[in-house]
Amino acid sequence: MSSIATSPDVDAAPSTDVDVTPGERLGVLFEQLSELTGQRNAIDGRIVDIVAEIDSAGLWGATGARSVTALVAWKTGASRGNAAAIASVAHRLEAFPRCAQGMREGRLSLDQVGVIAARASDGSDAHYAQLAEVATVSQLCTAIKLEPRPDPGTRPDPQPAITKTSDGAFDFWRITLPHVESATFEAALQSHRDALTAEWKHDRDGGGAAPDKADWSTGQPPMPTTIDAFMRLVETGWDGEVQRRPHGQRTNVVVHLDVDQKIGALHLGPLLPESERQYLTCDATCEVWFTRDGEVIGSGRTTRTISRRLRRALEHRNPTCAVPGCGATRGLHAHHIRHWEDGGETELNNLVLLCPYHHRLHHRGVITITGLASHLVVTDSDGEELSPGSLARPPSGPPPSVAPCPGPTGERADWWWYDPFQPQAPPET
Repeated sequence: MSSIATSPDVDAAPSTDVDVTPGERLGVLFEQLSELTGQRNAIDGRIVDIVAEIDSAGLWGATGARSVTALVAWKTGASRGNAAAIASVAHRLEAFPRCAQGMREGRLSLDQVGVIAARASDGSDAHYAQLAEVATVSQLCTAIKLEPRPDPGTRPDPQPAITKTSDGAFDFWRITLPHVESATFEAALQSHRDALTAEWKHDRDGGGAAPDKADWSTGQPPMPTTIDAFMRLVETGWDGEVQRRPHGQRTNVVVHLDVDQKIGALHLGPLLPESERQYLTCDATCEVWFTRDGEVIGSGRTTRTISRRLRRALEHRNPTCAVPGCGATRGLHAHHIRHWEDGGETELNNLVLLCPYHHRLHHRGVITITGLASHLVVTDSDGEELSPGSLARPPSGPPPSVAPCPGPTGERADWWWYDPFQPQAPPET
């Protein structure tokens, strides 16, 4: 092996020797890259073996993790995608022994074997072990797509759905409806837009052309848009529901405001720009939270139920499940750290949010939650404390002794001459 892998004192910076050409220096760097890549592949192979043992023995369930993927992401500090690749290879280790051995020997990368383990058919180990020696990850994906697939039959009909995505500036909603419900929604939207348009014209006595955008010189706002009609539809429906439910809540937008630093944020949402913060706080209904020593005052021993106000304080303090390694944010349960029946109070320092999975595990005795909310201690069934950090630490041994990995050839694939893997037909009985 080269000195860069065995001696930490070697300066790996580019050489300034005038006698070394850029091509020669690039060759030296490529050699070092191949050696380190081979070692990394071999390390990934060992990690896969460890995860496979954890998976096959069912040991991950004792940690409180939701899945093997979640455990790997938690304990290795890997992204969800890399953790899923490790878990998929570990789960199908017996189906792809040659590919896994190529990774242990440093010849194949985790990404290459991960794509094969996630998508390739059973019995294709030898085929893809040979192809992966020269093919990139994208070429392997294409090769797997060319496999003949069994007829999936009739596909299920698409189901109605509402999904939401976000970026730094906007939220994006996508609504999928059957034609009949879509027509009803469109008619309601058009009805509210017509009403807004009629109000707009009435305020101007029906005169003047409708500007496409606000005319600041005349002070005229633009004609109401579909967005205005949609927001009116939401507000009207919500406020109408309040008339039927006396304890309902009007269409309030909850904002957390730091009056000292003048910082505002939507509840479970992003920070607000100064203009939007001032707009919302100019004429808004306030929800007062009484605090003591910086903590929101709860109900003490008066009741075990968590009020809406206390629930919001919990969500604002920590919007995810309190168990280390779990990032669940939906359907969380408010949990008394010291149980109510044992004298625990319904106060913020005795409450945490848990996902339903970990809430059940706690009450079954699989995990234990003690301490205060600010210094929470979560232990597994063996009494070992669960740490929110990964297990990464400096290596104590030498790197794996494997051959350098040159990587794929980089040639353009000519799929016209490629023979896809053909799954074997099941034996006739």
